Amino acid sequence: MSDSDTATTFEGKSLPKSPETFSAEEEAALRESLRRCSPKAVEAAIDYRKSGDPRHLPVVIIGIFERFVEPDLRPRLAATDSDDLRVIEDLGLDSLTMMEIVMLVEEVSKTQIANDELRQLSTLGDIKAFVDARARGLPPPPAAKGYDSAAVLEKMPIQPPFLFLDEARVSATKATASYRITGQEFFLQGHFKGNPVMPASVMLEALGQLGVFYLLAGLPVEAGKVVGAGTIFFASTDGVRCHRVCKPGDVLSLTLKPKRVKAPLAVFEGSIRVGQEKAVIAEEITLTFGLVDAPSPEPAVQS
Repeated sequence: MSDSDTATTFEGKSLPKSPETFSAEEEAALRESLRRCSPKAVEAAIDYRKSGDPRHLPVVIIGIFERFVEPDLRPRLAATDSDDLRVIEDLGLDSLTMMEIVMLVEEVSKTQIANDELRQLSTLGDIKAFVDARARGLPPPPAAKGYDSAAVLEKMPIQPPFLFLDEARVSATKATASYRITGQEFFLQGHFKGNPVMPASVMLEALGQLGVFYLLAGLPVEAGKVVGAGTIFFASTDGVRCHRVCKPGDVLSLTLKPKRVKAPLAVFEGSIRVGQEKAVIAEEITLTFGLVDAPSPEPAVQS
């Protein structure tokens, strides 16, 4: 994409240039296509087509899904965790209905979603992130990917004995990981004598480390740039609550979701569970980071 194809930036990302014109005839046609969607979704679609601002697209996507899901499922689309909804298993949509949804999203956003790309988009959050990246002229976000302990070690600048991620999984909308408290951690010798307990501060550190991993393996932040592995630092936390004492043998299940990402700050919400029990909730975890030039692709090997 050339400079003439982009306008200002939002959250550190290039915005597509606003359409030169959006005629009354085009607006009427778009309103007709979305006639069974909510007025809020229709107006967001019109605003997007006039301004090119991708911030309108999540409202449009939710409105299009509301049109097609069963009435008893529509309240789930308004929940705070709606990005985790699986379009087939949770919303009950078949492949033909999904194709109708995709066609409407493409019409509004002026983007294309190929069938092989669609197969990688399993949740509502995946679809939002993919369309947002396309609208901004960024590469599509990577499909959800799992990383074993060796892959985590390779990618993380933080290393043992101060690494608290045994494995991780990253998608466009969240990162998850686990860590088993072995009882051999160096700090347990003094916290507490004869009664080892995982410090709450270390559990927050584990969530922060998952944020580092997300930035290194997650969504692209800016075209032609990547997050520098040596530039990420802890900035702040807010709304922290501890619900459970965690001891050796417990397996911590960590979940982290991005709330706002704009260089040089990334704000996440995070939680830790042991089984089904809440251990730690953090309403906000903020990291600072820097951007570096993305590495050039390796040249193809000539046969």
